[in-house]
Amino acid sequence: MEPGAQAGIEAASPKAGSERWKKWLRRIYSQRYLQVMALLGVAWMVVFNYIPMYGIIIAFKEYDIIFPMSMAPWVGLDNFREFLSDDMLLTVIKNTLGISLIKLIIGFPLPILFALLLNEVRSVMFKRWTQTITYLPHFLSWVILGGILATWLSDVGIINKILLSLNVIDAPITYLAEPKYFWSIIIVSDIWKELGWSAIIYLAAISSVSPELYEAATIDGAGRLQKMRNITLPSIMGTITILFILAVGNVLNSNFDQILVLRNQLNAEASTVIDYYVYQTGLIDNRFSYSTAVNLIKSVIALFLLLMANFVTKKLNNNSLF
Repeated sequence: MEPGAQAGIEAASPKAGSERWKKWLRRIYSQRYLQVMALLGVAWMVVFNYIPMYGIIIAFKEYDIIFPMSMAPWVGLDNFREFLSDDMLLTVIKNTLGISLIKLIIGFPLPILFALLLNEVRSVMFKRWTQTITYLPHFLSWVILGGILATWLSDVGIINKILLSLNVIDAPITYLAEPKYFWSIIIVSDIWKELGWSAIIYLAAISSVSPELYEAATIDGAGRLQKMRNITLPSIMGTITILFILAVGNVLNSNFDQILVLRNQLNAEASTVIDYYVYQTGLIDNRFSYSTAVNLIKSVIALFLLLMANFVTKKLNNNSLF
């Protein structure tokens, strides 16, 4: 018998299988504390992410909160058809895609650029202060930041005072009462809140780049911009790709907390996005089945976008999430 065939038989024998099982158990036992920590995370995800998925069936029913879910009559795809024929459909899609795509186009590259520039700063003290100042807003909730923005953007707020003193405007503007300013306010405030925090992961990726690459480039006469373009960016491209895929999959989420705080009836034309529409129809109007159907459509589209972004990035630069 050939040696390869003999090794295959031994590997497939019950004794070899038993040894592999014992080895696996010993490894699990040696990592028991880490495994318990991991299991807690898995249990949390199952309880709060998978078990509630059973409630998706109410999208295909006419659910009334007074009666059990099992007693609700089936209506098939009626809730989906109702949404696709709703007068608010175009407004909701326009606002959601408009805000999210602009955030993606402008807000995604800015943390990368900020991390690259901050990495070039030689003063450690200046770098620390800059990081602290820029990521501090991330730790404030939108309830607090929304109140600050509402005060700044009022007709007697600091923004109007500055613009009036510079003769940029002739009369105060109540920005949150004007739909044409709402998208700009949402996008700029989101960047202000998340710029520094989003840059942290890129700075961590940059710190793992081998210093020898920069030393070799310096010997070859490369400048800072050349090092940034030819060493730093390619080295963190895997991190950029993964975060880009996740950002594309999240493009239909328009930051509900931010919208809820800054929205009012005067800017409703520009602020009614899918997440707020689901909240309004589900929790305010008590149309639970309809709002579930709308949210399910959004989730299916988000999954499709995630898969497409993963496929495209894998073809372009051989980096992907899975």
